[in-house]
Amino acid sequence: MRIVIFGATGMVGQGVLRECLLDADVEQVTAVGRTPLAQSDPKLGQVLLADLYQPQTIVEQLKGYDACFFCLGMSSSGKSEAIYRRETYDMTLGIAKLLAAQSPDMTFTYVSGAGTDSTEKGRVMWARVKGRTENDLQKLPFASLYLFRPGIIVPLHGIESKTASYRIFYRWSKPVLNLARKLFPQQVLTTEILGKAMLNAARGGKGRYILESKDINLLAVTPIIKT
Repeated sequence: MRIVIFGATGMVGQGVLRECLLDADVEQVTAVGRTPLAQSDPKLGQVLLADLYQPQTIVEQLKGYDACFFCLGMSSSGKSEAIYRRETYDMTLGIAKLLAAQSPDMTFTYVSGAGTDSTEKGRVMWARVKGRTENDLQKLPFASLYLFRPGIIVPLHGIESKTASYRIFYRWSKPVLNLARKLFPQQVLTTEILGKAMLNAARGGKGRYILESKDINLLAVTPIIKT
């Protein structure tokens, strides 16, 4: 498989990239983002895109991929709905529309979040914006679309969030998160599980799928049967 990842420098993206590089089925991984990755690997290519709202500037470098793992995510904290919508909805749909036009047979996997509001009418701002993003992604002509709605994600293998407050949270709450994984294994995810689930999504059936944490855990072990 040939995979393109958006957001490979973030916590989720780092985990997904790790699993792609370890997977024997993956022939090539291209990471697209604003900042370069520190690591190198024979499978890994990088495309720097300073303005993520202008993906057409790298259109030739986005051809020929079997799957896109879209791991970009911005916190809504302290932001107006208009700014958060631009950072989340506008950016995501701009990239996704370009990829759908280039590679309609592609599998597109989008990391949304638990509590996303598909009605787009709820009180929680970020959930409405994510809901609109999910709804409009489903209208694009991808062969397969997977909408991941993770809740708690535990970083493994030395992976850390780029956000300082998140790093502090994970360090202080590590014992609690490890206990939660044991008590509620279907509700708590890891960066490794997310990566394995995305790879199985790329191997799986065509269609539109909305996956909560328990579904993501299952997909990490068993691909959806091809149709």
